[in-house]
Amino acid sequence: MKIKGLDQFIQSLNRASRGELKGKYEEWLEAMGFEFLDIIHDKIIRMKTVDTRRLLNSFQRGDQDNIFSMTKGSLKLDVGTNLEYASYVNDGHFTIDPSKNQDRRWVPGRWKGDRFEFDPAERNSGMLLKFQWVDGSGFWDNAMAIFQVMFERSLERKLQQWIDEEF
Repeated sequence: MKIKGLDQFIQSLNRASRGELKGKYEEWLEAMGFEFLDIIHDKIIRMKTVDTRRLLNSFQRGDQDNIFSMTKGSLKLDVGTNLEYASYVNDGHFTIDPSKNQDRRWVPGRWKGDRFEFDPAERNSGMLLKFQWVDGSGFWDNAMAIFQVMFERSLERKLQQWIDEEF
């Protein structure tokens, strides 16, 4: 009995097992990382999470100090920022550490128009923070929800494309 295309199928499997498919997969995953960065940037802007570009520009793929990571099965994608306050902006936070039993604290700095600039060396001006909860924007959670749907659809299309190319 002869099965048409079986030899070609076996050769394609051998090529894939030697790493050709792995290289394509790694290239696709890197592109998906950049897509995710675009979604995060879009969410930060649309949700008016920041009024400066520091948080927005801090997100990178594969940042060694990253805060955020996505794992799905054996797939892992690290996208993050080295800014400590990114998780506070996403999740929300108290203006004062509740474990210190304080209801207010002095923050040194100066006002420039309607913006406050923190300056730890400032001795004559600043602002008084009262204990309160600041809601997070959820930019990360929203971006993740969008990305997961996009990721699954893209993976399905790519797998079909790779199968079609190989066989």
